[in-house]
Amino acid sequence: MISWKEIDTVLFDMDGTLLDLHFDSYFWKQLVPERYADKEGLSRATVWSIIGPKLEEVAGTLEWYCFDYWSKELGMNILGMKKDITHKIQFRPHAEQLLKHLHASDKKIILATNTNRDGLNLKMDFIPFAQYFDELYSSHDFGHPKEEQAFWQNLSQNLDFDPTRTLFIDDSLEVLRSARTYGIKHLLAISQPDMTLPKVETGEFQAIDNFCDLLPIE
Repeated sequence: MISWKEIDTVLFDMDGTLLDLHFDSYFWKQLVPERYADKEGLSRATVWSIIGPKLEEVAGTLEWYCFDYWSKELGMNILGMKKDITHKIQFRPHAEQLLKHLHASDKKIILATNTNRDGLNLKMDFIPFAQYFDELYSSHDFGHPKEEQAFWQNLSQNLDFDPTRTLFIDDSLEVLRSARTYGIKHLLAISQPDMTLPKVETGEFQAIDNFCDLLPIE
């Protein structure tokens, strides 16, 4: 699937790629509506008509991924609520095994996530994985999400990498398209970001659902 001889740098997304997206799906689709309904005295059957448009309005922007933005917008402690369900944070199948193999190789291993530093630290506290990476970047470090070319331009100013010899793995098709526009040559999607849900369409991108498919590392 991947010719490792053509790869010097591996860029990983976090949520829905290395980690099961169920944590985030459950948070936004169940926990937030439930607690917002209780706070506002609304029925849970109708509360999504309020929250849904708020999410759609900022989809693909930095605000969508910002804890502070949603805490203010919804009047809720987003970080505190996420801490309540940390037991749902888990690696996707064989993700840690692949990270260990890559860490022992001559590849440069980079995490590039759209979540803010609070979200990144929360997950690293529950599942320590920083030791596998050479660098960890949040799009909030640059003021632009991965959907925008400005993210990749800022990343290139902070990280020495050749896009033509880089593998990027992400569960977002819009992010993958942005990376392709920037010039990253090797791209993989994730066919089942949320392990509790069916596989999703990955458009024009080759996809994997189990990281053992990328082993062994040459």
